[in-house]
Parts: sequence; structure tokens; C-alpha cells
Amino acid sequence: MTDSDRIPPMPGWVTVARHETSEDVAFLSGAALAHLDLVIRGSALPQDLLRDRLALRAAEACMALSGRPERAAALRDALHLLRPGDLPGPAGEVCLAWRRAAERPLSDETMQRALPGIGAEQVTLWRRAAGVAGPVPRAAAVLEAVLAEAPRAETAGLILAEATLARALGWDHVVPLLAVSLRRADLRLRGAELRRSCHRAVIDAATEATGLAAELARRAERLRAVAPKLRAKGAEAAVGVFLSRDAVAPGALPLPDRAARRLCDRLVALGAVRELTGRETFRLYGV
Repeated sequence: MTDSDRIPPMPGWVTVARHETSEDVAFLSGAALAHLDLVIRGSALPQDLLRDRLALRAAEACMALSGRPERAAALRDALHLLRPGDLPGPAGEVCLAWRRAAERPLSDETMQRALPGIGAEQVTLWRRAAGVAGPVPRAAAVLEAVLAEAPRAETAGLILAEATLARALGWDHVVPLLAVSLRRADLRLRGAELRRSCHRAVIDAATEATGLAAELARRAERLRAVAPKLRAKGAEAAVGVFLSRDAVAPGALPLPDRAARRLCDRLVALGAVRELTGRETFRLYGV
């Protein structure tokens, strides 16, 4: 990665102020989104990986909002240790919803896949609540509409709000932001107060996403650098999996089980991926 490819941090003037007027906070959230837009479109960033990592953060936040806080490690297990035919449980369902919302290009089909319990007509009605305002007010209006009708549907409301924000920004995929930073108290607000909280959440989440993007770009550079040293058949495809997923079980790699485990150990030894669980068995690996 050349110097010109490196991801610049969020400008300090966007993040330092905390007692702004409504106009100020709206301007700052726009500046934060503009900076993040440039980051997301950059060639150095493994975009699928960033979205999957942010989806995990969003799932973690939604579990806390529901009163059942689960840390990232437990959520990874809920998602990756499922066997065929197993039901995912509440934590797994939330993780799957966010992953499905973020992994495919933004479309009505993607939203239906992420939120199978909600009908297309209902989604259309909520979408109409967005109106023609700016990106963040549109997202806040959809979130408000969902929670007014279904106060406990935090995950659905936030996913549809993120989709509204992404559409308004011209992004091809959902990039979880609001869910990462909105608090339980924020979701009880309405009107201008909710819009203000969403603007603040965007500033914080876009700043966090920018820092995460820079970290993932560095780690991806390291993984790509060691890839030529890997001799296992299917290693190139395996590298692609690591560059698209927050966490990977050896069994998910396109190699025989023993070869996949050896490859993961080799990548850990080379400093290209990390073992995420600290366990001796049922291990997960990630960039």
C-alpha cells in the first residue's frame, strides 16, 4: 500500500466539538459522512471485511439495546458454531440479520432476506416516511416510523434506517453506522431530538469506521504480502475468504479440513491473521 493509498483519519475538527447547535451537528455529520465516503471508495480497503466487522458491532449494540448484552466473542460463536439444521437463537438471529443486510448489494430482496418476518408492503410504508430530506433525517424518520409502530423492533428499525442512509448516500451496500453509536435513550426520542441524536451517532460511528478501515487496510496489506508464500492448493481462494469475513472457521475454507487448519496456523505464524477465541478447539480466525 503506497502513501497515496493510506486511509487518512477523520479530521479532528469534526470530532472535537460537543456543544453545537442543531445546524452545527448536522454540518459535522455531513462532513463525517463525506470523509467516510472517500474511505469506502478507496482501493486499499477490503470493503466486504469492513462491512462484516461493522455488522458484528451493530449486532453487539442491538443485543445490548434488547437487554441481553453479548460480547463479540459470544456473537461469533452464535453464528459460526451452528450446525446444519440448528436454530440460531436470539443472538444468532440478530447476527444473521445484520450480516445479511450488509453482505449483498442494497435491494428490496436483500432487506427481505435480512428481515424475513417483515412483509414487503410494511417495508414500503416505512420507507415512505423518509420523505425527501437529507440522508440522516431520512434515516431518522424511518427509524421513528418503525419504533412508533413496533417499539421493540430495534434491530429491524435500525437495519431499515441504515438502508435508507445508504440509499441516500448512493452507496451500493448497507454500512452499519447508526446502530453502532445510538443508545437506548436515543431510541425513545422523536422528531428533532431523534434527528440530532442520529447526527451525533453518525459523527461517532463514521470516525470509528474510518479508524477501523485504516486498521483493516494495514492488516489486509500484510495478508496479501504473505500470500505468495502459501503453497497449499486453494490458498489464494482462502485469502479471499479472510478478506471478506470478520471471522472464519477452518471448515469454511475451500480446502480439506487438515489442510485448512495447517493454513490457518501458518497464517498466524506469519502474523497475517489472528486466532480470535483463545481455545484449543472450535477455533475462529480473522484478519
